[in-house]
Amino acid sequence: MSERKYMIDTDENKAFLRENALGLLEFGRRFPSPEGGSYYLGDDGTPWTDRNRETWITCRMAHVYSIGSMMGIEGCKELAEKAIGGLTGELRDTQNGGWYAGRTPEGEPLPMKQCYAHAFVILAASSAYLAGVAGAEELLRDALELYDKYFWNDEEGLAVDTWNTEFTELDTYRGINANMHTVEAFLAAADALHDEKYRDRAGRIISHVLEWAGKNDYRIPEHFTDKWEPDLDMNKDKPDDPFKPYGATPGHGIEWARLTVQWCMSTERNDEIIEKACRLYERAVSDGWNADGAEGIVYTTDWDGNPVVHDRMHWTLAEAINTSAVLYRVTNNSKYAEDYAMFMNYLDSVVLDHSTGSWYHQLDENNKLKGTVWPGKSDLYHAFQAMLIPYSKVDISIASAIHG
Repeated sequence: MSERKYMIDTDENKAFLRENALGLLEFGRRFPSPEGGSYYLGDDGTPWTDRNRETWITCRMAHVYSIGSMMGIEGCKELAEKAIGGLTGELRDTQNGGWYAGRTPEGEPLPMKQCYAHAFVILAASSAYLAGVAGAEELLRDALELYDKYFWNDEEGLAVDTWNTEFTELDTYRGINANMHTVEAFLAAADALHDEKYRDRAGRIISHVLEWAGKNDYRIPEHFTDKWEPDLDMNKDKPDDPFKPYGATPGHGIEWARLTVQWCMSTERNDEIIEKACRLYERAVSDGWNADGAEGIVYTTDWDGNPVVHDRMHWTLAEAINTSAVLYRVTNNSKYAEDYAMFMNYLDSVVLDHSTGSWYHQLDENNKLKGTVWPGKSDLYHAFQAMLIPYSKVDISIASAIHG
């Protein structure tokens, strides 16, 4: 780990991240379908046209290429415009309101209305608005209005999870993953629109999560009943579910730590909250990193910190890169800089696909390619952000940071 390109604040590391950010933007350029919805990308960036065109992936690509546009990268604004066109077009439910989960290859809408996807519409529209994409401001205000109506529960200070397509039946499941991306979306909207209501809401969600984590040795419960009672055994028989895995998800603990710091630093620095964010991160890395004798962060653990699903997901590494950098910025503790260099080394030597581009999305416990949960390379969002956040302001959303 002596190579300077892995060390934070070296010119070599800055160049390494810049090179890989540009490579990711090049890799993903073929994502748009004719209607604007994003195709799922294969191992070499070839669109997999026989898979559903998911709203959340379309949002992520709109977000990424909006940022690319603000970085001055040729062709990115046009790609962002195509993705926003998908969100204002084929993925929007003009009859019932909101956004379908996606479209099938044949063009049929996917059922249900997901909080997760709607949070990403807010994120995408916030970034596209800053990038000057036509129609993005109206899309953002529409998405916030819709979200306020159906997903935000102001009495609880949390978001519900899933409605039926018509918004007439609300599922009893409550989830932390959708609330995590709601925090990200609310902070982005607050920064883009200068509307502090959404920053306050993000703080309310974070307060709940820190309380739950504090009662659970800083392993965050993921799944809840409609009364917000933790369901710690959910999917014990299907532990590698891509959206509702059993047990604790170290990658989410790491991601929550970063979002908590961003929110805290954007309001008024509170060292007690920063300390809790550090504990989330340290619990997750202690449980997840090298937990089975090989590098990488395991996907899930049980409630005692023992690995359950040993696979390494690329997004977990991306968040580890982000959060170690952010915690180093706010604490000046060299431990986090050392972690950052460790994660950078692992990225370069194992997770980066140096032959066809992007990052391997799923590796097994021996760091061999696996495709049971995430075949191909669906989108750029996590990897791309990890190439920018380490050198961006810690108190602002990434699109606003790039916008300046």
